[in-house]
Amino acid sequence: MPESHPSTSAWSPLKHSVFRAIWLATVVSNLGTWIQNVGAAWLMTSLSPSALMVALIQTAASLPMFLLSLPAGALADVIDRRKLLLFTQTFLFRDYPEAKSPKPNKQV
Repeated sequence: MPESHPSTSAWSPLKHSVFRAIWLATVVSNLGTWIQNVGAAWLMTSLSPSALMVALIQTAASLPMFLLSLPAGALADVIDRRKLLLFTQTFLFRDYPEAKSPKPNKQV
């Protein structure tokens, strides 16, 4: 007699509010990244009609992720995730006051 498994759908993880919040934040973050990539390429087509320059912009946007994702994943498997998360968030947060403060407008 076959075992009966409770029916699960692809949407069942979204029933958990924490997972739903993280998933939604990831979707919004990825959408912002895609918009920025398209905007940078579009700006480069306005500044220079060269296809090479547009390709270089796209390469500069995707190369760090391509090169660092595998080593970062291996590092995340080896190091304590809590310490890694604290380190990366501290590293990213250290520039926040500088980015938030208004820059003086120097007009000549």
